[in-house]
Amino acid sequence: MRENIWKYISAVLILLLAASSVAVVLLYMQNSELKSYTPSNVSPVVVETSLNATCNETAYRLQIEELQRQLDFMRAQLRERNMPEDNTTIAVVPIFGLIDEYTALRIVPLLRDIARNDSIGGVVLWIESPGGYVGPVRDIYATVRKLNLIKPVVAYTGGMAASGGYYIAAGAEKIIADPLAEVGSIGVIYVHYNLQKNYEMNGIKVDVFKTGPYKDTGAEWRDLSEEEREMIAESIDTYFQAFLQAVSSGRNMPLNETRKYATGQTWFAMNVTGSLVDETGDIDRALSILSEELNVTNPRVVIYSGDSPSDFGIFGSTALLLDPRYVSAYLKTG
Repeated sequence: MRENIWKYISAVLILLLAASSVAVVLLYMQNSELKSYTPSNVSPVVVETSLNATCNETAYRLQIEELQRQLDFMRAQLRERNMPEDNTTIAVVPIFGLIDEYTALRIVPLLRDIARNDSIGGVVLWIESPGGYVGPVRDIYATVRKLNLIKPVVAYTGGMAASGGYYIAAGAEKIIADPLAEVGSIGVIYVHYNLQKNYEMNGIKVDVFKTGPYKDTGAEWRDLSEEEREMIAESIDTYFQAFLQAVSSGRNMPLNETRKYATGQTWFAMNVTGSLVDETGDIDRALSILSEELNVTNPRVVIYSGDSPSDFGIFGSTALLLDPRYVSAYLKTG
């Protein structure tokens, strides 16, 4: 048994190494795309490229394709080792409501347990969420990506998978959505409380003792300096680039193509089939697609209980992977 476990761990590590190699090369290529990206309202600048640069680009693309083939092969081998022989079970894992630390605390251990459960062949992530906090969203996304290396994961939404909800869905192998489900809202929003005038009007004086000039950046008792605004903008852009990379990689779209959908808006799934979603349908269609992937005809379906965070609130200055329509309802100062 111990020998089998170490074989399993070794296979996972090798697969992750291959995935990392693909990610590094893709990042290099996509950074090049960003440099050449020209907004539609700006006159293009003609830049002469050397033959050597073209050859390097071709070489990198060939390397990406080769690494992707190796990754696909290794994923197939790893999944075959973990494929249950009889009584295959499909786990349906709901991710409902706004996503906070408690959501991650429930979902991450559950997905890790499913990865170790030999009787479960694959997972349907049932997502109905407008997003939430950056950290928990990324934690769940990373876990979904790892699980998808071992067992196929299909994401499904019947109503909404927006912002952080869509971020998580991008980690699955396929995304199925009701035709009128809202998907997308690719972007990051930052909320800052500036109650300085309110404090002054109420005679509240705040004395701050800090060890560095930026220790109270984002505090509600004062406005942001221009330098702090630039720092925050840089942080938000970093989160945004990670979001773009996740969608580009998960949906197998070039980065410039992905940017077309990164306006912060949502789309009906029926209007973005083939790009942001693979196919429209209901939960039964998602189960059917996963059954085909597992090559089973009558799997046992287990739906795990889902619960929403009970006290989600934006209590202070913070970055969010959240659909902007939901921000005002969760602003809290108490």
